[in-house]
Amino acid sequence: MVNLVAEAEGLVVRQSFPHRVRVIDHQWIPLSDGVRLAARIWLPHDAERNPVPAIIEYIPYRHRDFTLPRDEMIHPWFAGHGYAAIRLDIRGSGNSEGLPMDEYVAREQDDMLEALSWVAAQDWCTGRCGMIGISWGGFSALQTAFRAPAELGAIITLCSTDDRFADDVHYMSGCLLRNNLAWGGQAFAYAARPPDPAVVGDAWKAMWHERLDNLPFHTAEWLSHQRRDAYWKHGSVAEDFGAIRCPVYAVSGWADGYTNTVLKLMAGLDVPRRCLIGPWAHAYPNLGVPGPAVGFLQDCLRWWDRWLKGIDNGIDREPAVRLWLQDPAPPATHVTRRSGRWIGMADWPPPAGGEGTWWLDAGGCLGSEPGDGLAEVATPLVTGMMTGEWNPHGIGPELPGDQRSDDARSRVFLAPAAGEDLAIVGRPRLALRLASSRPTGTVVARLVGVAGDGSSALITWGCLNLAHRTSHENPEPMEPGVFTDVVVTMNAIAQVVPADWRLRLALSCGSWPLLWPAPEATRMTIDCGASALVLPLLAGREDDAVPADLGEAEIASRPDLAWLRPFSRSRRFVTDVETGTTTMVLEKDDGAYRINSHGLVVEQAGTEQQSIREGEPLSSRGEVRWQLGLSRDDWQTSVDAVTTLACDAATFLVTAEITAREGNETVFSRRLERAIPRDNM
Repeated sequence: MVNLVAEAEGLVVRQSFPHRVRVIDHQWIPLSDGVRLAARIWLPHDAERNPVPAIIEYIPYRHRDFTLPRDEMIHPWFAGHGYAAIRLDIRGSGNSEGLPMDEYVAREQDDMLEALSWVAAQDWCTGRCGMIGISWGGFSALQTAFRAPAELGAIITLCSTDDRFADDVHYMSGCLLRNNLAWGGQAFAYAARPPDPAVVGDAWKAMWHERLDNLPFHTAEWLSHQRRDAYWKHGSVAEDFGAIRCPVYAVSGWADGYTNTVLKLMAGLDVPRRCLIGPWAHAYPNLGVPGPAVGFLQDCLRWWDRWLKGIDNGIDREPAVRLWLQDPAPPATHVTRRSGRWIGMADWPPPAGGEGTWWLDAGGCLGSEPGDGLAEVATPLVTGMMTGEWNPHGIGPELPGDQRSDDARSRVFLAPAAGEDLAIVGRPRLALRLASSRPTGTVVARLVGVAGDGSSALITWGCLNLAHRTSHENPEPMEPGVFTDVVVTMNAIAQVVPADWRLRLALSCGSWPLLWPAPEATRMTIDCGASALVLPLLAGREDDAVPADLGEAEIASRPDLAWLRPFSRSRRFVTDVETGTTTMVLEKDDGAYRINSHGLVVEQAGTEQQSIREGEPLSSRGEVRWQLGLSRDDWQTSVDAVTTLACDAATFLVTAEITAREGNETVFSRRLERAIPRDNM
């Protein structure tokens, strides 16, 4: 995350603030069961005499070390503008006491309610609180708002989801994402890190071993819930948008994995709400890559001033929807800037009437009139390699590459050049009447723009587990050979398609390595006469409102770090032509750095491999390895973790191994293994 500082364009380091800032480096927040949470607090220097509202970020990512560089760019900025800013570590993480937990459990949210009450009662706080956070922190803000505590006056949620099953890192439209393993293996390693003896004293070793003895088996737990059951409904605010009663500001980027949620929140909530979607990946917009990065902290301040201080600054009368309408661009797996322009709308969804329909024809055309004929879709297992990462972070080769190789493996339908620019804004949907050769299967739709030189740029994509076509709670296998109507809803996008580009729809039976393959090779038959692509088009609606100027991207300070090992990213595919096995190797070395303020050295590196043998979906296998280190002078600790996923026709097999060392001595080692029945997956 600290490398985004180098990637983001035009960052302005704020040199002075309206308020002098002081820092409480370590604060215990007591809970009713005796556990104490560890916090770092930035305050205006006179907050006890002149109390201020509080802004809280609540995550398990260790404010003392892992997120310290980012925290120091953001939270002092808020404090300097008249707020108490608090970075709070979840129970069992960082220096907080207690045991590590699974994602978003009730205990985590109960703790936050108690912490809110504690913060609101402090003599430096007015009693009004807000929450902000990205990813886990965005989830925390939404889920706390769902509980409607009296102290919570507003939230800003970035890169989060309203539906933990259908649109999150684990599953997408009923399909098992590769990221369920990738994130599970990473979370497993993260949870095994020790607290800092400089904060907790001699208790660090007992706390560490207590954590190691009680590590959640993340990947296996998530994989044991393959339908939208009570496990996923908990923490999914889409269960009842009406439960959220405070103002909500929702933020994401078109390169992020969580863009859909922003528009769903805008459509579902009935409280004051605002959204911002830029060109960025999984990052704060003031650190956003691809750029342009924007003055997000200034925008947050106006939000907080309106809803936590009651200042009538007009923010609630500005366009509620602000979107970066992307210009066309050649495909590239890593870019630092995406050209375009801001558009604004009064609300979402916009008024009806801006849709265009393209009909499928068995001859391979997308046309303005219904086509006919049957089209067969039976694609190689490795189709999808150029789709890119599900959730890019803006660093390294994560974005979609040229789609031509995947298009060649897919069943494609090509439209003539439109003759005028089209602005696709929203979620395209593909209505298909199809028959499947197997009870379980996947349909993937990619919408690409074909330039005059033949290059093929991904605009957006979507997928559907056919057994989940009518319900994620009660999946039903397909009846082979029987035609059924299904809808594939693609990911939200705002993209200009120039007049001389041609739209191409590419259909496949999977997307490897993004999606785990169905247990049997599937052939789909499309009834083209009853199948159509529907695109949401801007149709001049941007005249509703003009977005306010977001200003220059600011930060409070640059991290004071000494780099000991450089940061690096690589992603490659290797095919063994003799065995037909293709392997993706993803290397993510976050380097090693010393935090100069207290001397802690942080290092982290991970490797993921996914492999599959063509024609054999049950050969699919994934492995995630992480090596983490925390040290200071003679105190040295490290964690090695590896998580694997394999399968047969009826079962997923998950293993996890953890090794912890103090110096060169192994102090803990454990292997976990779990076989999980496949459930229409």
